[in-house]
Parts: sequence; C-alpha cells; structure tokens
Amino acid sequence: MAAAVVSPVGVEETVIRGRGGDAAGEGLYVERGPGAAYHMFVVMEDLVEKLKLLRYEEEILRRNNLKPLSRHYFALPTNPGEQFYMFCTLAAWLINKAGCPFEQPQEYDDPNATISNILSELRSFGRSADFPPSKLKSGHGEHVCYVLDCLAEEALKYVGFSWKRPVYPVEELEEETVPEDDAELTVNKVEEEIVEEETDNEENFIDLNVLKAQTYRLDMNESAKQEDILESTTDAAEWNLEVERVLPQLKVTIRTDNKDWRIHVDQMHQHKSEIESALKETKGFLDKLHNEISRTLEKISSREKYINNQLEHLVQEYRAAQAQLSEARERYQQGNGGVTERTRILSEITEELEKVKLEMEEKGSSMTDGAPLVKIKQSLTKLKQETVQMDIRIGVVEHTLLQSKLKEKSNMTRDMHATIIPESAIGSY
Repeated sequence: MAAAVVSPVGVEETVIRGRGGDAAGEGLYVERGPGAAYHMFVVMEDLVEKLKLLRYEEEILRRNNLKPLSRHYFALPTNPGEQFYMFCTLAAWLINKAGCPFEQPQEYDDPNATISNILSELRSFGRSADFPPSKLKSGHGEHVCYVLDCLAEEALKYVGFSWKRPVYPVEELEEETVPEDDAELTVNKVEEEIVEEETDNEENFIDLNVLKAQTYRLDMNESAKQEDILESTTDAAEWNLEVERVLPQLKVTIRTDNKDWRIHVDQMHQHKSEIESALKETKGFLDKLHNEISRTLEKISSREKYINNQLEHLVQEYRAAQAQLSEARERYQQGNGGVTERTRILSEITEELEKVKLEMEEKGSSMTDGAPLVKIKQSLTKLKQETVQMDIRIGVVEHTLLQSKLKEKSNMTRDMHATIIPESAIGSY
C-alpha cells in the first residue's frame, strides 16, 4: 500500500508499506519524487524573499559587513566554513526576531552545541526536526534551507506579516489613431472579416450546402432590407439627425495586439532595414577611422626607427655608464661589507679595553687606599685584647685546678690517717 507524506524538509515522498500495512514494518522504503533534488532551490528562493521582507540587509549584512545571499547560496556547496557561519548567524537573528532570546554564536564556539541549541529552539516553535544534527554542519543542503525557512516563517508571524493575494497591474493598450477612411468599416466588410477569421480558425471541412443556405439567407435579408428602405416613409431631416447622433458609435477602432507575431516580424524587418542603413554610413566612418589609425601607426613606427638610429651612440654610452655604475655598486657593497666587519672588531676591542681600564682602576684604588691597614690594626688590637682575656681565663682555670688538686690531696691524707688510728687502738686491747 502506498501513501503520500511530506518529509521534514517539505518534500513530498511516497511511502510504500510492507506486510500488514504497517509503515514501521519490514518492507518500508521511501521513494522520493523526481523533483525532490531541486526542491531545496525553490525553498532557498522563498527564503531569500522572506529575509528581504524581514530587512536582513540592514540589520545583519551592514552590521557584520557580510555579502548578500545569492538565490542558491545554501543550496550549493561553495565554502563550508563560511556557509556554516552564515547559517548560524541568520538562525540566531531569526530566533531573536521570532521573540526568543538567543545569543549570537561566535567563531570559536562548539558547532555541535550551537546546532543543538538551534534545533531545540526550532522544536519549541512546534516544528519537526527528524534528521541528524550532523546534516547542518556542512552549512548547505535541504536541511539547512528547511531550518532557516521555518525560522523565517516564525519571525514573519511574530512581526505580524500576512501574505495577501497578488494585485496584477492592468495593462493599458495604446490606441492607435486610424484615419477615418480606414476606421469606418461597413457591415459587409465586418462580416467578410468575421467569415475570414472563422475560415482561418476552422479546422474541420465546411459543408457546401450549409454555406449555400447561409449565403441565400443573407441575400434574402439584404433584398428585404432594400425593399423596406425603398418603402420607408421616414423624414430625411430626422434620418440625418439620427445618423449624426449614431455616427460616433459606428466608428470601429482597430487595436493592434503587441503580442501578435506578425507585428514582431514587421518590427524585426524595420529594425533590420534601419540597422543596414545605419551600417552603411557607420561603415564608411569606421573605414576612414581605420585608415587614419593605420597611417598614424606607420608614422609612429617610422619616427621611432629614426629616433633609434639618431640616438644609437647615446644609447651605447648610456649602456656603458650603466655597466660602470653596476661595477661601482658592487665595489661599494664589498667595501661596505669590509667596513662593517672592521667596525664590529673595533667595538669588541673597545669593550675589552674598557674592562681592562676598570680592573686597573680597581687595583689602583685598592693600592692607594689606607682602609685595609686601619682594619688590620683594629684586628690586631682586638686580637691582643682577646689574648689578654684568654690569659686571664687560663690563669683563673689553673688556679681553680690547683686548689682542687690541693683539696683532693688533703682529703686523701685525712682519709689515710683515719684508717690507721683504729687499727692501733684495737691492738692495745
């Protein structure tokens, strides 16, 4: 079973269902029409017109210094980076125009995040976006045109724009003034022209009997009219007044149709004759101008040859002077290179000389300066004072040591006497 559906990008497709009549079944496939490949061109042209209605040239192009869009800008691949940037810029501007705040994407933003934000805003308007976001990364194609077209429609709805029926201008055909003799046609002539037009436009054969009957009827009517006229009792003055009154209405004005191919052919022949007549006159002037230019060129070439022959020795002198100048410039370049090298060596020697002078000044100032001697004397004095203090301390320590030794010796003798006395006392008992 086949059914016609409309894809998210507005292209009519034919869905052929599989077993069981379920579109999601196993036998589903989509058959796109032969014009589906060109549908995005139509959408793109509509998008450009909608953007012009929204005044995008003043609000986007002039502010960002961008070029206006061509009628097939997003339909054909040209520059993916530029097209993607333009797509993001227009999408953000259209979302803002539709009444939803949306930040203008920058050059270094993540493209996936930018695309997802744009698609989320598109879904918030109730539009379907049943296609992968990667389709928008290239910056061109039917999905890009579809997204921008939907956003442009939402922006037009928000600003209150409504489509109206077109009003076509009335084409006023110019009336050609025809002389009275040609404009006033008799009834017989009008009937003849009508018969001729009918015979020209008629594709079937005409029955001769019917034609004879029509001619016989016309003859009978004319004879009856003539008899009526001969028997008429109308006053001649009243007849003339009636004729003067009806005369303007009896004039037939033939209006030429500008779309008739015969008029075009006549115009072409007229233009051709005018061009040929103008060409004859113009060709003479052009030939004369060509001859004058040729003679002038010949004079210039001959004068150039004469000047070259007269100035040959000056040219040779000039060439010799040019050669000497080039040699002098080469020698100057070589000499300039040597001077530069010697200047560099001189600067290095000058720097070394300055360093030696500084060292000599430092040594001379150190030799004539008496500050070190004063420091040495102060150090010796300080050393002597410290030596005296050390001698005093050494004497105090020796005295203390001597006292401790004497005290220890007295203690030892006392202990020895204490141990000897009790043994003698024991022996007496």
